Amino acid sequence: MRTEFDSKMQTNQRQTTLDVDNLQWCISKLPIFFNNSQDGQRLISLGQYLIKHRVAYLGSCYGKGKFLLFQLKSLLQIVVSHLNSIASTNAAIAIPMRMLEVFLSPSTYKDVNMIQDMDSQRIVIDLQQSLVKNEYFPCLRKLLNNRVPASLEKTALPPTPIAESIFDLIMSSVNFAVMTSDKRFRQDILKTVTKTFLCEQYSEQIALFLLPAMAYGKYPFPFVELIQTLIEGSNGASAENSSMSVTDAKPSTSLKTSTAHQSVIFDEEEDTPWLLASVLMLANKELGNLSVQSCATYLRLLQRLMKQLPQNRSVTRGMDDVSDSEDDMDDDEDQGITSIHSLQGECLRLINSESHLKCIYNCLMNLPQAEYIEPLASISFHLLVHHKMAMHKIRLLYVLAFNSQFMRNMWETCCTVSIRTVTGSSTPLLNMLSKGVPMTKDNIDRIMPLLATFCCLFNHSLLTIHDADFYGDTEVSNSSMPFFLEEIVPMCWQLRDTCLGIIELAHPDTRMAISNDYRKALEKTGVLREKSNEEEEAELTRQWAYLFKVISSLVRQLHNRDSRRPFCPVGHWLAPNVRIATDRPSQIYSAQNAIFVRRDFGSLSALTKANVDTDAPPLANRDVRNLVILTELPFVVSFLDRVKILQNLIIVDKQEHQGEITNFGMGPSIIINIRRNFIYEDAFEKLSPENEPNLKRKMRVSLLNAAGLDEAGIDGGGIFREFLSELLKTGFDPNRGFFKYTADRSLYPNPEAGLLVENFTSHYYFLGRMLGKALMENLLVEIPFASFFLSKILSPSNASLDIHHLQSMDPLMYKNLLYLKHYDGDVSDLGLDFTVVNSEFGETKIEELKPGGRNIPVTGDNRIEYIHLMADYRINKQIRPHCNAFRRGMNDVMQLEWLQMFNSGELQVLISGASVPIDLQDLRQNTKYSGEYNDVHPVIQTFWVVLNDFSDQQKRQLLKFVTSCSRPPLLGFRDLYPAFCIHSAGAEVDRLPTASTCMNLLKLPAFHNAETMRSKLLYAIESGAGFELS
Repeated sequence: MRTEFDSKMQTNQRQTTLDVDNLQWCISKLPIFFNNSQDGQRLISLGQYLIKHRVAYLGSCYGKGKFLLFQLKSLLQIVVSHLNSIASTNAAIAIPMRMLEVFLSPSTYKDVNMIQDMDSQRIVIDLQQSLVKNEYFPCLRKLLNNRVPASLEKTALPPTPIAESIFDLIMSSVNFAVMTSDKRFRQDILKTVTKTFLCEQYSEQIALFLLPAMAYGKYPFPFVELIQTLIEGSNGASAENSSMSVTDAKPSTSLKTSTAHQSVIFDEEEDTPWLLASVLMLANKELGNLSVQSCATYLRLLQRLMKQLPQNRSVTRGMDDVSDSEDDMDDDEDQGITSIHSLQGECLRLINSESHLKCIYNCLMNLPQAEYIEPLASISFHLLVHHKMAMHKIRLLYVLAFNSQFMRNMWETCCTVSIRTVTGSSTPLLNMLSKGVPMTKDNIDRIMPLLATFCCLFNHSLLTIHDADFYGDTEVSNSSMPFFLEEIVPMCWQLRDTCLGIIELAHPDTRMAISNDYRKALEKTGVLREKSNEEEEAELTRQWAYLFKVISSLVRQLHNRDSRRPFCPVGHWLAPNVRIATDRPSQIYSAQNAIFVRRDFGSLSALTKANVDTDAPPLANRDVRNLVILTELPFVVSFLDRVKILQNLIIVDKQEHQGEITNFGMGPSIIINIRRNFIYEDAFEKLSPENEPNLKRKMRVSLLNAAGLDEAGIDGGGIFREFLSELLKTGFDPNRGFFKYTADRSLYPNPEAGLLVENFTSHYYFLGRMLGKALMENLLVEIPFASFFLSKILSPSNASLDIHHLQSMDPLMYKNLLYLKHYDGDVSDLGLDFTVVNSEFGETKIEELKPGGRNIPVTGDNRIEYIHLMADYRINKQIRPHCNAFRRGMNDVMQLEWLQMFNSGELQVLISGASVPIDLQDLRQNTKYSGEYNDVHPVIQTFWVVLNDFSDQQKRQLLKFVTSCSRPPLLGFRDLYPAFCIHSAGAEVDRLPTASTCMNLLKLPAFHNAETMRSKLLYAIESGAGFELS
């Protein structure tokens, strides 16, 4: 047959007129015997001849439309097959390419008088459909990658003639399909082009030429039709899947294969990161021309594709890692996008473009709320969950965070999105989450993006909202506070309960045990989520972890606001369903200290599977839940319960370091001699880390008087407590220079301390250790610290405080900065620049708030930056080394993670005691007596009668006279150590009562007259107490 074919082709080429019969014979026979390795030249010679005589050939087919289609389909199929086989060789492709250009062009058939029922458009549609089924577009991709040189510069212009021909073939098919009225054909072409060129990993030729040419080249790309096709394809697949949810899928499969024309299927499972990038790239030029409804369609598509956004590399290592990819969007856009990481940067750059912002704004202004809330929330969610710097680098998120109406609408949607129950009623998904009720994956996908995005955006905006704006103190028309205070209150308890519900879901007391058959039935009905692969489970865990992280962060910030200036009712934050038993053993207390630290939410599950240390059993789920609550949301537990938990932790720690159980209570101890007149100097030297590296041990103190002699008494604990009390008082005394007073006479580190002593940080380290020792020994010291300083101690990793804390340090500066923020005049007239003036011991020193700050005037455009830089300088930068040293010293003795169960106000109570009325009944029940006294002795009876008539201030003076602290112990006088004791001082009624504060001992003469008792007690307590034993 090949010989006959060659003979007829030679005859055709010698003749001056067309022999139609010979040509048709050759066209019909070549596909029968065609072999790519043997017949390539035969195809080229036939193709040259056919192109030359195409008009005559097509004219000869008048009335033979189906015959013509059959011949051309067969011929073009072997053309595609031949091109595919020689794509990676140097064989000539010009003639086969030309055959495709000619016979796939509708213009080829327009000038030919064809049969009436076979118009030119129908012919091309049938030919295109035939080629699509026979790898036409994959062949073009292979040609592009093999015949167009790599290492190109990014360009929309074809770099070579072959590149232009390939691009023309692709785009002519696309544009022809869009112009036809055949919707199925249009969708098939667009889906196939998408699968072939936009879904797979880019080659350099696609990244640097094809995609730019599609977006910005000579052919207008049908972007609207593309997004409609992808959306409709997904919806069709979803509908098909939903119809099979409770039946076997096999009948549906057989039905598909039996149809005459099988459409190209494209559903969500075929979405890839490369498709996301392709859509973003094609959208960048077109978004400005889209109608509002097309913008809505684009948002829905982007909502679906954002699941494919490549992850930040640091996210896979842990949610709380510091991102090492802050330059994700700084990739050179002129470079090839051929790796996942470069693709990630390109996606973020395109999402951050001006055209996308305008599209979002267009939707916000013109679409109904229901059409944009969920898509925008989902898009934002995937940006946030996988890219730690997204909130600071993606303008879209910033714009949404400060759009008050959007924030209000999103919270409303969070509260109202619901599921219909079997009884026909609607249950809000947020309520289900709050109660720890398991949900299907579909419901999780509905509520999680909404809630996580809202919490992250609101949390970010709250950081910039000053207290005056938050509480509505000032009437500002452009306030960025989206909610009223009365709306924030119910939001707080709703978010609090949601956090607790997520903890319950992650660590339930029991897990469902169901058979495999029952599980399958529940999965088919949608009640139970189907098991997914490990990658999907890891992704879902990451998303749950992120959701918990952002909700708990927002709840903590709202609680901090309420702690600084209450706006919620008393007891609002306490969760009635949280019960942590403080009076029974728990693995939380007995495990090693490293367990009580804040972890990634997802990693806590590991604590139930393995021992925390070598000896302890694994934690029960109940303990894991309690651990999460105490490290993330401690304020839902009452303050007294947290104090008991702290004391339990301290007891275990002391047993380990002080030998209370072993060595008959005689574990290693610290023994020091201290001169009374040089308490601070001697203690600083003898209790330095070099001399005493472990201050958790018991400490025994001998005091030397002014003459250098030992004072009377053996330290059984009382002298140490008196020593530590006086040491702290003198160490924090502003006259010593390490601390200074704020306007309300509370203490914070003196910024000028570095001018007093060379190694000033060692003094702050020492004072931190001593305060930690006082907390460890349950010693109350009346030292009023500034709330911002305590907040810095409690902040994780000494994180910088925001401007809200400036008010507790310098109210005047805070007021002036707020005035500057709302100043209506020309800010430049104020003559400010980015510097700060410090007065250090009479010497004026100017420091720049930013490089070159002396030459940068403060204007209306940069005043917000100036305000935050100034606040940051005062409360963070200026005292950072002081606070770092103090934190390290305190953590050396008392784990800061334990103290982070408390806020700054509660920590002050732990240090100094609570300003509550003294409970005389509690004091009397826990008072000891010595000498001839007992509870029924007449003198003691008179004492309690007199004391009952004292004012609260006088009772405090008596308590301070005896114990050196005017405030009662936090958990009552049963915790006072040593116990309050009244000792008989004899019958000399002319003597005054005296006290040994180191022993909490009141030496009371035998006053039998109530009036004498009252006058003597008042004289003693109002004159002050001595230090040395009497």
